[in-house]
Amino acid sequence: MRGSPMSTYGQFCPVAKAMEILDERWTLLIVRELLSGSSRFNEIRRGVPRMSPALLAKRLRTLERAGVLERREERGGVGYRLTESGRELSEVVEALGRWGVRWIGELGVADLDPHLLMWDMRRTVPVGAWPRERTVVAFHFTDVGARQARWWMCVRGNEVDVCDHDPGFETSVWLRTTLRGLTEVWRGDREWADLLADPRTSLEAVGAAGRELPAWLGRSAMAAVPRP
Repeated sequence: MRGSPMSTYGQFCPVAKAMEILDERWTLLIVRELLSGSSRFNEIRRGVPRMSPALLAKRLRTLERAGVLERREERGGVGYRLTESGRELSEVVEALGRWGVRWIGELGVADLDPHLLMWDMRRTVPVGAWPRERTVVAFHFTDVGARQARWWMCVRGNEVDVCDHDPGFETSVWLRTTLRGLTEVWRGDREWADLLADPRTSLEAVGAAGRELPAWLGRSAMAAVPRP
């Protein structure tokens, strides 16, 4: 790895040496985003919406100096790609994710973020389960402020778009529920049937679209991790 960390633990232990690079706040979450397919600055920001742009830029420079990622000039802008050492961190990120699902299950109010939930759903939604024509699902979260409460997911072919304003297309499903409830379903903490039976949830749909919604949205990659 190139460069040297800003601070050290003063230990030869390989764990300590690795943590000199990785234990700064947000660092592994940036690696998680790059492993998930983000490559542009704004894409990475959508996966860490509470991180300031200045701090993100600083962490990217640190990871570049450490040889974890490389910055490339691409048509239309700058892209970031993990190096071999960065890609090897996939095992670390996946292990942390599994451990978090199994042993840190409680979600506080501060952990609930509609921006992050919709972004995570957007990049992993099983588009093959959707109709081939443009299909729109509208979400209304009843437990967040009005400015963050309404979202739309639009799928056309293999393209998925998420926005916080009405795209103006015909909507197939309207899901009104709590952000906590949908987040718990997405994480695998709760079943779709339980959420849809919750009196705080209402669903309106055109034709059979309502029955198809769970298959359309799927669940996060960590949802299948067995709980203790």
